[in-house]
Amino acid sequence: MDPRFLSSVAIAGIGSLNFTRGVLDESVASLANQAVVKALDDCGLERKQLDGLLVHIGSPRGLDYDEMATLAALNTRFSSQTWAHGRFCGTVLQHAAMALDHGLADYLVCVGTFVNTRFTQHGTTGFPGFAENLREGGGPHAETLHAGLAAPIGGTAMATQRYLHKYGIDRSKLAAVAVGQRKSALLNPLAVMKQPMTTADYNASPYIVEPLRRLDCSISVDTSVAVILTRADRAKDLKKPPVYLRSYQGIAAGPNEFVFGQRGLGINQSEEYDYQPLGAGEPVFQVGGVTPADIDTLHCYDGFTPHVLWTLERFGFAPVGEAADWIQNGRIELGGELPVNTSGGHLSEGHSNGWGQTMEIVRQLRADAGPRQIPNCRLALWGTTFGDAILYGNDRT
Repeated sequence: MDPRFLSSVAIAGIGSLNFTRGVLDESVASLANQAVVKALDDCGLERKQLDGLLVHIGSPRGLDYDEMATLAALNTRFSSQTWAHGRFCGTVLQHAAMALDHGLADYLVCVGTFVNTRFTQHGTTGFPGFAENLREGGGPHAETLHAGLAAPIGGTAMATQRYLHKYGIDRSKLAAVAVGQRKSALLNPLAVMKQPMTTADYNASPYIVEPLRRLDCSISVDTSVAVILTRADRAKDLKKPPVYLRSYQGIAAGPNEFVFGQRGLGINQSEEYDYQPLGAGEPVFQVGGVTPADIDTLHCYDGFTPHVLWTLERFGFAPVGEAADWIQNGRIELGGELPVNTSGGHLSEGHSNGWGQTMEIVRQLRADAGPRQIPNCRLALWGTTFGDAILYGNDRT
């Protein structure tokens, strides 16, 4: 590994509200502030020490950074926010790490507040539009209204259908993702889904857009999450054990990428693409000086069950086209070879654009996950099928 490229940043504090469905009637500012209070208490800092703010999801779905700072009484010398859309948890945290590495702040809080249940009309009959669809080229998940694709599931279903056909996969094997993550959620008091799920329950759930069933889909929730980061030398003196960002890499893009599909399965491609993932050659592993075999737990964006398969393949945990077989018999469940999304993930904890999984990574590496704790957990990977990833560890070596 090259120490010049190792991050010197750690997560010092985390705070989260429960994941709920349509029962949070407070303002976004109030929800965000509650999460910030919890994160401050977790690490032992005072509000006045926070001099950096990154907001994930601004107006109209959330609160823009300037209003957040004003209403939460934060006097910051560095502030930023991402596009008012999901899937940028990793981007926010990487941006925070770079700001801290370059001395733009000493203690930086990242805030993600989600009132998803107020936007449940998106893509439904009588409400096919969404402001993001107005961008040139169509919506962020390949919503192309002229073709009848009005919601994220459309593009994902097409990519899944192509994937299943290309590799001769039995779609029923997707059940292992949904069932396994529900088992973990039942051990997570923050999770929204409290009912057990069997394979029979999964198979009985209706198709939403074939081949994806209702239980292949993530659960929209309301919640707020705050994560406080600082430089490693400061983090070691705070209240809780630090969790270090060892290395990271950004989101890929281009004609062979599709935001909710494996590379080569996009719906806008004009030619066949022979997908050859880098696996252990991904920068996040190369810079961090590890291989996929060293990872104790994987946490990945799971808007839909196939995202887990595609992430496993992209980062070299399973061969291309073989992840559906690889995950069977509890391999990605608690107690398995590679526990995945041990909080329940978006499928059962609730869809928080990766923040719930980030919280779980911190808990696992602090050995603070209760009945979900993975023994001797030292290294965790956050990753997505779109290519962004962060390697976390509970030490810097």
